[in-house]
Amino acid sequence: MLAYNPLVDFTIRFLANLLVLFIVSRVIYFPGNKRKEYVFTFIIIGSTVFILCFMLSSINMELGLALGLFAIFGIIRYRTITIVVKEMTYLFFAITISVINSLASAGYSNTHLLIANISMIILIILMEYFWMRKSLSTITIKYEKIGLIQPENHEKLRTDLAERLGIEIVQIKIGNIDFLRDTASVAVTFDAKKYPYFLADHEID
Repeated sequence: MLAYNPLVDFTIRFLANLLVLFIVSRVIYFPGNKRKEYVFTFIIIGSTVFILCFMLSSINMELGLALGLFAIFGIIRYRTITIVVKEMTYLFFAITISVINSLASAGYSNTHLLIANISMIILIILMEYFWMRKSLSTITIKYEKIGLIQPENHEKLRTDLAERLGIEIVQIKIGNIDFLRDTASVAVTFDAKKYPYFLADHEID
């Protein structure tokens, strides 16, 4: 039986964790979202958390205190940045899987860790590419052709907006109407996966 080597253990765990982070962020998340900054965030934060947890595992420190440190880091550095729910979920996964891979006790073999990591990857693939296959988002615009907001002209309104925005519109809703300026707020719903370059209303800072 081979003797335990901390350096080998760290290297294997770190590379395995990095591979999982890469698969989830670059292979699963990025193709449908095209947000490079989030891929960077998921990988760097996940790797940082892994190293921090691995180093702290040799110190007599409660896990709750260690997780409290991560919460403090998040409040200090990310409290002014709006992160939508989906990206926050990926970020939470990156942190969680890194904590598991670094702090798993000796009672769990590498096989347990492998199964846990593969299971999470499969789950995310199923949710991302099947459940979230069509993700709808909405943008609100000021529209000046106020005559087209009448119910009988909605098809003309849809056609005009589709041509001007260059997208396939799923739904249109009329919001606030300003007769003094002859404008109206129009909420345009579209498939976010087909047009990732459009920021939805809740994604705009």
